[in-house]
Amino acid sequence: MEFMEKTETINNPKEAKEYFENKIKFTLGPAELKTMQDDNKEFNLIDVRATEDFEKGHIPGAINLPKGEWSTLKGLSTDRQNIVYCYTAVCHLAANAAYFFANKGFPVMEMEGGMKAWRQYGYNISSETKKMSA
Repeated sequence: MEFMEKTETINNPKEAKEYFENKIKFTLGPAELKTMQDDNKEFNLIDVRATEDFEKGHIPGAINLPKGEWSTLKGLSTDRQNIVYCYTAVCHLAANAAYFFANKGFPVMEMEGGMKAWRQYGYNISSETKKMSA
């Protein structure tokens, strides 16, 4: 993609509509995730941060699948939503993982803001770890 001057370009409304439809469809924030947890919705929560960071604290119910283990697809399911998160809003690890998992046939969403946003909302943090088998 070529660099575009943002100040001189007016976005095409049709393209913007498509972009935001997809953004809404494939992302959610910490508040939406918390509501899904509180409503006992069925989904898989995948933390793609490094294992040592996951062990220091993660979103309750998450399983850890760091980048070096993505190819194992542990914890993912084709019959429920897989929600992926990483460190922060500017960390693209979760987006890369979501792309990788979608390319393998898994339904995915990204929780925007990552663990940092979850903490900023003041939601519970867990240090309990789930062991997933291949």
